Amino acid sequence: MKALIIDDEVNVREVIRYLGQWEKYGITDILEASNGEEAKHIIEATKPEIIFTDIKMPKMSGIEMIEWLDSISYPGKVIFVTGYNDYSFMRQAIKHRSFDYLLKPIEEEPFNHTLAEAVQAWENEHSHSGQEIIDENFQKLRIEQLITDACMGETYKSTDILPYLPSSDQYEMALISFYQMHYAEPYIKALSDELKERKLGNAFSLQSDRNICVIITVCNEWLTVEEWISQKFDIPVRFVSGRSLSSLSHILDAFQFLQEALDNHQYRSIHKLDELHAARRMKDIVSYVDMYYMEELSLEKLSNLFFFSREHISRKFKQETGLPLSKYMTKLRIQRAKQWLEDTEETIYSISLLLGYQDEKYFSKLFKKVVGLTPFEYRKEKKLTVISR
Repeated sequence: MKALIIDDEVNVREVIRYLGQWEKYGITDILEASNGEEAKHIIEATKPEIIFTDIKMPKMSGIEMIEWLDSISYPGKVIFVTGYNDYSFMRQAIKHRSFDYLLKPIEEEPFNHTLAEAVQAWENEHSHSGQEIIDENFQKLRIEQLITDACMGETYKSTDILPYLPSSDQYEMALISFYQMHYAEPYIKALSDELKERKLGNAFSLQSDRNICVIITVCNEWLTVEEWISQKFDIPVRFVSGRSLSSLSHILDAFQFLQEALDNHQYRSIHKLDELHAARRMKDIVSYVDMYYMEELSLEKLSNLFFFSREHISRKFKQETGLPLSKYMTKLRIQRAKQWLEDTEETIYSISLLLGYQDEKYFSKLFKKVVGLTPFEYRKEKKLTVISR
């Protein structure tokens, strides 16, 4: 069995190679590609069963890749490994039947869990020829998509959610916020299984934010849920509860209310983070920014992910890196832009979009302010340097 790793960052490909328990799950060949076009040729030639791909890449994005794979009915399992936590991309991935996705920084346990499931799913489908196999993982992603659509204000049908909940005239909604460096999925699954078994409700991961769990229960049961979490969870979480849902068509209003409460620190802490030294947590934050710098990061978002106040993060981040958060992110983006300008033929407009800048003129102005040259001048100078050698 073959696996293909597609990512334009060499260090990411190396990390995936190192973390994967390949032999354990029957992977004998590990192939690599630095962009979608290169990967396309490898796929046509070798037909790997498992594909790990980034989303934001030059030449051919991960979304364009899975659209092509879907168009040719490719039987392999595609897993996105990305630092770009944007729900619009996730919706496209699900539409084209991606198997799953993982967010950077990549952790060993969730990575190998997903690898094992992908291999098992592929083996199941190819050992039952002629029989239709229900892809449980796809069904899980489907209900997560429905709940995320509801929470993000997208169009959805309440009747599509009802089969996943116990019958009731009215429901209540709660949120759990997980610490960024913890693998939340096993805890969410355990809670979901408990709620379904007791016919109290269900728990769902948000595809727009894997650190948030949405809980929907029948009325007057959220204290029961909180008590169960306190007893069964062995990691710190923040719990915001008790928003009434007179109808499943009102999920957006309830979610916004609970999210605002979380942002304003109106939550109850379960198993506080006393055991993690503050210095270690700041290193976690810097590592997170190093991986997600192409996103729109804010002190508010980091506060919710790492259980520190915005003021504390602002002060300590500058002490740790020597730069405020915004300038540190600009530094990383400019470094990345230089690499793409030197190593690819991507247009300056395309590079600005890849880096999260919607305005090419703004990106060029910022680049010149930092580097002293416009992106065009920088690329031209580097090419002349190569020729002169």
